[in-house]
Amino acid sequence: MRLLKVATCNLNQWAMDFDCNLRNIKDSISRAKEAGAVIRLGPELEITGYGCEDHFLELDTVTHSWECLKEILVGEWTDGILCSIGMPLIRGSERYNCQVLCMNRKILMIRPKMWLANDGNYRELRWFTTWKQADRLVDFQLPDDVAEALSQTHVPFGYGYIQFVDTAVAAEVCEELFTPAPPHAELALNGVEVFMNASGSHHQLRKLDLRIRAFIGATHTRGGVYMYSNHQGCDGGRLYYDGCCCVVINGDVVAQGSQFSLKDVEVLVAQVDLDAVSSLRGSISSFQEQASCKSTVSSIAVPHKLCQSFNLQMSLSSPLKIKYHSPEEEIAYGPGCWLWDYLRRSGASGFLLPLSGGADSSSVASIVGCMCQLVVREIADGDEQVKADAIRIGHYTDGQCPTDSKEFAKRIFYTVFMGSENSSVATKLRAKILADEIGAWHLDVSIDSVISALLSLFQTLTGKRPRYKVDGGSSVENLGLQNIQARIRMVLAFMLASFMPWVHNKPGFYLVLGSSNVDEGLRGYLTKYDCSSADINPIGSISKQDLRSFLRWAAIHLGFSSLAEIEAAPPTAELEPIRSNYNQLDEVDMGMTYEELSVYGRLRKIFRCGPVSMFQNLCYKWGTKLTVSEIADKVKHFFKYYSINRHKMTVLTPSYHAESYSPEDNRFDLRQFLYNSRWPYQFRKIDDLVSKFDGEKVAIVAANKHQAADVTLDQGGGMGVVAAGSGDPRAGF
Repeated sequence: MRLLKVATCNLNQWAMDFDCNLRNIKDSISRAKEAGAVIRLGPELEITGYGCEDHFLELDTVTHSWECLKEILVGEWTDGILCSIGMPLIRGSERYNCQVLCMNRKILMIRPKMWLANDGNYRELRWFTTWKQADRLVDFQLPDDVAEALSQTHVPFGYGYIQFVDTAVAAEVCEELFTPAPPHAELALNGVEVFMNASGSHHQLRKLDLRIRAFIGATHTRGGVYMYSNHQGCDGGRLYYDGCCCVVINGDVVAQGSQFSLKDVEVLVAQVDLDAVSSLRGSISSFQEQASCKSTVSSIAVPHKLCQSFNLQMSLSSPLKIKYHSPEEEIAYGPGCWLWDYLRRSGASGFLLPLSGGADSSSVASIVGCMCQLVVREIADGDEQVKADAIRIGHYTDGQCPTDSKEFAKRIFYTVFMGSENSSVATKLRAKILADEIGAWHLDVSIDSVISALLSLFQTLTGKRPRYKVDGGSSVENLGLQNIQARIRMVLAFMLASFMPWVHNKPGFYLVLGSSNVDEGLRGYLTKYDCSSADINPIGSISKQDLRSFLRWAAIHLGFSSLAEIEAAPPTAELEPIRSNYNQLDEVDMGMTYEELSVYGRLRKIFRCGPVSMFQNLCYKWGTKLTVSEIADKVKHFFKYYSINRHKMTVLTPSYHAESYSPEDNRFDLRQFLYNSRWPYQFRKIDDLVSKFDGEKVAIVAANKHQAADVTLDQGGGMGVVAAGSGDPRAGF
């Protein structure tokens, strides 16, 4: 037997914080060595943090990376252990994303990334170059200070592997695993048995299975040990890296780390038998045949043994049942961990949330409550870093620390119900009960006097006083009155976040949390600069349907029982007067359901559909319920409002990324914000298709067909004229 003990890790790095990152790297290496591992794998670009973005273009970033690597190498950290460490470096005039393979205080090889991630949230080609010379290794001259410290001037650089006395090891960096022809396929035919994948993979709902299946597939038919390391936490942006480091051998997961954790360092150790790899490969005839005529990959020889022989004192890691979180758990734990990192690193003393008693803001409150529970749980488990952060943020003295999540929430979380004459008693009560269940410091404020003062000022200036539509006003008046309420709430929220800590003799400031969901952002169903304009938004990329499922789950599993009643209530903005014959509802205002919005969003972003192809796809999807004319009307209605309201995405609160159809403008969904909202060419093509096929009945006429009504101006100053039922007020508060 050839027994090999390996270690991989989740690290909570912080972009551009070299002290923090270096400390975590050293800690992970120490833990790996203490466990007896002879290979240690860290995440991609771990020295700098993955999310440095244009800081990668600064020479300082590369210089500091070399300084940190040198500090690791001149110490005892790499003695007796192969370490793969991620960092950027420059060769000639090109900048590369690299894994530096080190052992015994020397650099054995530098492996530049050959295929860069450059879609969705990733922009690696903006900062790095792909390594294209796959047929050879070249010499890389080390910086003078590093060369002098290591007594080593040149190292092999490029695509290749390390041949030890008893096994062969190679790196495969993040995106390379998911390419059509991944390097591990060719490397396996060249005899590589251990693959090290350093990654920077962010969390997205329901995404983990795709990643795990890729690891399993890489070794199921080729054999091998696949090690995976990832970042975990918020390293400074909208993404949460969800860890889940793991070790796979011959298609079996034998070690799996956490996906959501507050720990800064998590090291996962597995012990495998490399003879099992040889045995599997030798039993597959096609593998043998392809290996006999393979293309040769360059390698370097290292006269060192990594494996131990048969030893009854060393147990092998057994296959595990893979742990997957439900989407509801992902919504609770992912944004909860992200909020904790943001809070502890921002210098803030807590959060303030405008809590309406509706589904969206209640979801945000519940996520903060979950965060408090996670903090208390980690402290109880002995995490000293979480304890120190919690003591500092909660301003504990005399050796005290959080032991109860509700008590901790009272110290760091304000909620405020900002009601008007249009608010119902039910939502006011729901907000208070939920705040009490979480433990938040709750405020109840009426904003009617502020609204009245603004309207009086307007009347003094113009001689006119606007009225709601139910009271005889126009659609323009109706919409403007709703927007006044929404924007007052934003101003009041930021005022309270600044002054309430001072009122309670607490230092610092509170971060204002937003609560608009991904569907509202896609449709533009929010007022510019209302309560959707906050410091950060943990649910801005989560669909309404997923949030409602989360509320049902959280009512039971987080202990916030009032969420069941909140989830059951119909979504409403409560910005218009309640009358016996009229009650404002979100889906009526929007002219589409939240379920339909999710469908539109996925077709628009994930399947890259324009108006015509969306119409064609929906004819197949909805053709059993709707006529082609009705489907055409729905598609036109969506694209009209999407394009008119796209400008709102330019000021959307930075949101936790969780959904693949997020309309977030600045990083993920790069599209213009000024459209011809009539879409004349595209809508004409749809009309042509309707006229061609409308006679072919494929469905019964849908009931409750939405009728376009009055012409109203879009909220927030608008960028066009739109048709809607009652205007288009915000749905954030």
